[in-house]
Amino acid sequence: MSYAVIQISGKQFKVSEGDTITTDRIADKEVGDKIKVSDVLLIADEKASTVGTPTVAGAEVTLEVVEHAKGEKIRVFKYKAKSKYRKTQGHRQLQTYLKVVKIKA
Repeated sequence: MSYAVIQISGKQFKVSEGDTITTDRIADKEVGDKIKVSDVLLIADEKASTVGTPTVAGAEVTLEVVEHAKGEKIRVFKYKAKSKYRKTQGHRQLQTYLKVVKIKA
């Protein structure tokens, strides 16, 4: 089983072909669009692995946008003792689901 470590929007992901990853919203892409990532930090298979300095030359991972969605809701609660200050906020992060189509070494 071969895999790669890629970098998208400042975060690193270990991916194999057929995997689905969740990343921050990629606003300029629509569902079904292909994304080619050339920031490949490592490629490995059963026989050997190649570590980039900082990226692997000529390596490319093709991703497909599956869905745009919102993440799980979190609650943020601020509180100060003895001053009757309480504030509750909620947040839902915008996310993009990406499917790994091809890993090219």
